[in-house]
Amino acid sequence: MRIVRGHAEGTASALKSDTFAGTVWADSVLPTTDGTTINVVTFTPGARTHWHEHTNGQILQVLAGQGWVCAEGGTPHPLLPGDTVWVPPGERHWHGATETTLMTHTAISIGPTRWYGEVDDADYAAAHTTEEPR
Repeated sequence: MRIVRGHAEGTASALKSDTFAGTVWADSVLPTTDGTTINVVTFTPGARTHWHEHTNGQILQVLAGQGWVCAEGGTPHPLLPGDTVWVPPGERHWHGATETTLMTHTAISIGPTRWYGEVDDADYAAAHTTEEPR
């Protein structure tokens, strides 16, 4: 058994840029252990991940703010605090904040993550033409 209090010992908040658009901060809760990585991620307004997929899936638990999640070829879905998202293994997707709000979520990534290109502005803008967050 292992208990992590707040964040992984010896780690600091990290500004993410290589696989994210906009300003995104991540705090490591659990560095990759037995194939599972846990981070608390904060997206500033308009920030989002690039397209990506997880070998064994991903769980997102929204803690604060408002955001979007979208599977490739699908309709973006609004996210609010208390929402939990299961992304199945191999499903290409993106997630991030709305244009006007922050979003913080816990991301539990199971297995390696494969990253693809940026979510273009048209795909991100499509989120704002669908159902608005409640």
